[in-house]
Amino acid sequence: MTGLVTLADIRAAADRISDTVVRTPLVPFALADPGRPLWIKPESLQPTAAFKLRGAYNKIKQVLPEARKRGIVAHSSGNHARSVAWLAQRLGLRAVIVMPDTAPPNKIDIVRELGAEVVLVPPALRDTHGFVLAERHGYLPVVPFDDPAVVAGQATVGLEIMEDLPDADVVLVPVSGGGLAAGVATAVKALRPRTLVIGVEPALASDAAQSLREGRRVAWEPERTYRTVADGLRTNVLGEVPWEQIRRHLDGIVTVGEEQILDAVRRLALDARLVAEPSGAVTFAAYLAGETTGKHVAILSGGSVNPQLLADVLTEPTRLEALHER
Repeated sequence: MTGLVTLADIRAAADRISDTVVRTPLVPFALADPGRPLWIKPESLQPTAAFKLRGAYNKIKQVLPEARKRGIVAHSSGNHARSVAWLAQRLGLRAVIVMPDTAPPNKIDIVRELGAEVVLVPPALRDTHGFVLAERHGYLPVVPFDDPAVVAGQATVGLEIMEDLPDADVVLVPVSGGGLAAGVATAVKALRPRTLVIGVEPALASDAAQSLREGRRVAWEPERTYRTVADGLRTNVLGEVPWEQIRRHLDGIVTVGEEQILDAVRRLALDARLVAEPSGAVTFAAYLAGETTGKHVAILSGGSVNPQLLADVLTEPTRLEALHER
C-alpha cells in the first residue's frame, strides 16, 4: 500500500485484523451533559491495552514471510512497542524494540516480559536508532505511525465508531505522530463528512496544533515534548504519511493542560470505571473543557498507566499539578 489511505484500504484492514483485534464497544458516559451526550471508545480493552495493535498487525500480517526471515525492529515509548512485542511472540518473530530511556518502567518491563529485546536510547534518538539497527542487521522496520498500512489499521477505530454511532456529531482523537488521528479522520469523513473530527494534544507537546495552524509540519525539540505527563503523545513531529491525511480531513486540534489530563484520568476511573493512561485521557479532558454540542465520541486510546501515578491521582486529587512531575 502506498500513498493516501482510502476507505477501501481501511475496510480491507478491518477484515485482515479481525481474527486478533478486539472490536471495542462504545460505552455511554452516564454523567455527560444532557446537550452533549458522550460515548467513550476504550481501546484500553485491546489485548495489548492500546489501539496500536491495529496498525502493527495490519502491517506485519502483510509482510509476514519477510518478517519471519529478517526479524523486526520498532521504536516506541510504550504502546506500539508492546503491540509489536506481543505480535512477535504470537507469530514467532524476533523483535528488537528501541525505547526512550525516559519511558515508564511498567511499559519497558512488559515489552521485555513478552520476549522482545529492548534497546534504551536518549529521547533524541528514539525515532532514528531503529533504522540504524535495520541497516546494520537487516531487520524489517515496523514504524508506529508513518506508514500507510499502519494508518489504515488505526483507521479501523473510526470505521467502528461510524458503524456503531452513524450520527455522531463530534469525534475526539489523540494526536501524537498522527497515525490514529489521520486514520480516524479519513474513515469518518468518508462515511459522514458533516461529523467533526477534532484532534487533542497536550499543550506542552502541541507541535501538531502548530503544524495545522501554519500549514506545514513543525518539529519540536524532545526537551519540549517530554515535559508532558502524557508519555504516549511526546512525538515531536507528525509523520509525513499522517500529515497528508490530517491536513485534508481533520477539522482542528485543541490542547489540554497537565492538570486537566490528570483530572480526566481520575474521573474516567471513578465516574466511568475505565482505566486510562494520561495519553488516553486527553480526549475526555477535551470533552470536559469543550463547548461543542451534539453526540460526542472520545477515543480512550490506551490504558497502560503507571500504577503509582494512578494511585496518586486517585488518592491525591488536590495535588495534580505536582503529580505530573513524577
